[in-house]
Amino acid sequence: MEFPLSKEIVSAEWLNGHINDPDLIVLNATIPKVGQVGDTLADDQIPNGVFFDLKNTFSDTSAPFPNTVPNEEQFQREARNIGINKNSFIVIYDELGMYSSPRAWYLFKAFGHDNVAVLDGGLPAWLQNGYATEKKKDIKDIKGNFEASYRPQYFIDLEALQKLDTNEGKVILDARSSARFKGEVPEPRKGLRSGTIPGSKNLPFTELMENGLLKPEKELNDIFENVSNKDGHLIMSCGSGITACILALGAFVSGRENISVYDGSWTEYGSLIKP
Repeated sequence: MEFPLSKEIVSAEWLNGHINDPDLIVLNATIPKVGQVGDTLADDQIPNGVFFDLKNTFSDTSAPFPNTVPNEEQFQREARNIGINKNSFIVIYDELGMYSSPRAWYLFKAFGHDNVAVLDGGLPAWLQNGYATEKKKDIKDIKGNFEASYRPQYFIDLEALQKLDTNEGKVILDARSSARFKGEVPEPRKGLRSGTIPGSKNLPFTELMENGLLKPEKELNDIFENVSNKDGHLIMSCGSGITACILALGAFVSGRENISVYDGSWTEYGSLIKP
């Protein structure tokens, strides 16, 4: 199928024009924000949408910390179970705008599938344009032939993080709010201490967005140029590996490729490393 101008994000207008393309799969990767109480999922979805269960199916639920990246076998099996094929062009959205969808996008990239993009602005942008929705429904029992090929450089663990030499152009960017980064407000996870990874810089994920959409490529490039040279290795962190992927998305759109996500993020670091 025809690729959009930027293969990392697509507009609501683009998706509406391609919604019936045979190789297109639309995934809803919505999760509630941490600390949110009650069921926040919408009743309606973008036509032909399929639920991508980040929390339970596409995470290692046996791991001690939330949202841990699954292994290659699990990701391949579960992607096939929701009808993903090797030739699928995947567009991922979430109902909060752009919160958890970049995490799902990043997982597909990490498991070797580059034909994937995030819907810019998510469901709110789709609705704002007046495009059609449908009631959510169970997916057809069709197995895909997706093949996963894990790229280990896309993630970094605690041991590797502690060995980083920031004098070698490696920069740790923390996507949490300034207040959380500075410890001015408590962490939303009960019992988790406030603090920051030593040597990290704060780049709240909200600074990459404007009116619910990702900022234009030039503005994103200026943002990342301000924290690292073009060839620097960017390590993205946040609370539990979700909004770090918004930074990764923005960095990819701005032309960066030397990117890793610290999967455990502050939940792991703040739990295991004492101040």
